Amino acid sequence: MARKPPITDEERKLFREAVGAVVPVASDRAHQPPPGPPPIPRQRLADEARLRDDMLSDEYLPELETGDELWFARPGLQHSLLRKLRRGQYSVAAELDLHGMTVVEARQAIVQFLQRVRRRERRCVRIIHGKGNRSQNREPVLKHMVNRWLRQRDEVLAFSSARPVDGGTGAVYVLLKRG
Repeated sequence: MARKPPITDEERKLFREAVGAVVPVASDRAHQPPPGPPPIPRQRLADEARLRDDMLSDEYLPELETGDELWFARPGLQHSLLRKLRRGQYSVAAELDLHGMTVVEARQAIVQFLQRVRRRERRCVRIIHGKGNRSQNREPVLKHMVNRWLRQRDEVLAFSSARPVDGGTGAVYVLLKRG
């Protein structure tokens, strides 16, 4: 093993000039401040207070559905699956909004949407068809067509009108076959 040559006085002088004044540390441990208090969810608390006030006021009217609900289940599908779907207990993995589309555009959009979500192995999706408030005679044209089209699709196990917070009778949750 080769021995290292000793450090010269010139090298020591250059080192001390480069390092400068050195102060010994009191401890080799980093100081960790104590953790702060947990965050306060101010917005959620404000929303809950506003909701509580609204519900106690004379003007509170709960959102009621007056339109016809859609629902469909393939024969042999467990009732518990349809019940969970109707209650909105499945996580919605994707959404398609048909507002403003013609019947032809909507059908093509649904076909492409279902193909895309099946490739991504999504299980539950929401399709918003609207309630028909802006169509002629205020009839929900797309709603009736979506009802028909989804029943014809083999990959659709079941569908149900959404909960009021997710569009109510203007949208459907769709449960798809695996893979």
